[in-house]
Amino acid sequence: MVKKKYLFSPTPGYLYVRVKGRYLGRITAPEGTEEFDSQYWSILSGSKVESRTSWNKLVESYRGSDRWGKLKPTTRLYYDRVISYMLEKNGSVDVRRLKRKDVIEAMNANSDRVRFANSIPSVLSVLCEHAIDLGWIEENPARGTRKLNIDESKRRPHVPWTDEAVAFWRANAKGLAKLIFEIGVGSVQRPGDWVRFRWGDYDGTNLRLRQGKTGVKLVLPCTQQLRSALDEAKGQMGVVPMPSRHILCGERGQALTYSGMGQIMRKERKRLGLMQFDLHALRYRGVMELAWAGCDDDEIASYSGHASKEMIRK
Repeated sequence: MVKKKYLFSPTPGYLYVRVKGRYLGRITAPEGTEEFDSQYWSILSGSKVESRTSWNKLVESYRGSDRWGKLKPTTRLYYDRVISYMLEKNGSVDVRRLKRKDVIEAMNANSDRVRFANSIPSVLSVLCEHAIDLGWIEENPARGTRKLNIDESKRRPHVPWTDEAVAFWRANAKGLAKLIFEIGVGSVQRPGDWVRFRWGDYDGTNLRLRQGKTGVKLVLPCTQQLRSALDEAKGQMGVVPMPSRHILCGERGQALTYSGMGQIMRKERKRLGLMQFDLHALRYRGVMELAWAGCDDDEIASYSGHASKEMIRK
């Protein structure tokens, strides 16, 4: 092994590459290993090397495992929010460097959105269990992390869209947001299911769906507004869409993600001054419209997939 003259350790356990008093980077791999050599020469040459046990590599492995494969679509969406956040911050960082304090710091950094903050240790714990299976780490630093308390005064209930808000939206909303809105109200499904609809699920009258959360199969009669929105979207494509193509797609034809859909709706709600009415509240509005149309609780449940009448009454 070639002797490395630019190594410097100011504190036990911390080893850096330093040239003429300037720190070029820290080496995280165990000394004497192949990865240690790779990091040293990469730092010295000015290029970065991604650890073989990075978060990017762990997520890639996890998404190819049965742990990921057996998750329901709605659970995957829940996990993806944390995974995307984590990869953006630390994708190339070595998983083995994760400490319990890092998990807590990530939660505190998102204390303004407590539900998301509390999902961080849950998802990281699952990923760490996968890392243990791979032999990358021996302990799960995210397990058992105490969650943040939700201030009851900050709990904001879903406010059903009013008649005025619905009319204003339909008269002024633009682009894909208009279609998302009609799918939300007309299907009375959870937002996580809206992005799963494909053109093969629409027969011109009904939409078919297996709910992601409950697994219940539903046949949903489309409202006039929803049929019009779907037919207009299909007509704008210029060709008959493939049955496997998602109804909600991005500009490049890729299936819209839950977070992408949320960003589109948030931007349009802000533009129109309707921020008090959120995405999930469209489902509330749809249930209300079914009740106004004369449906009883059992009929509403057959469309919405709610498991309890208490939720329908709420």
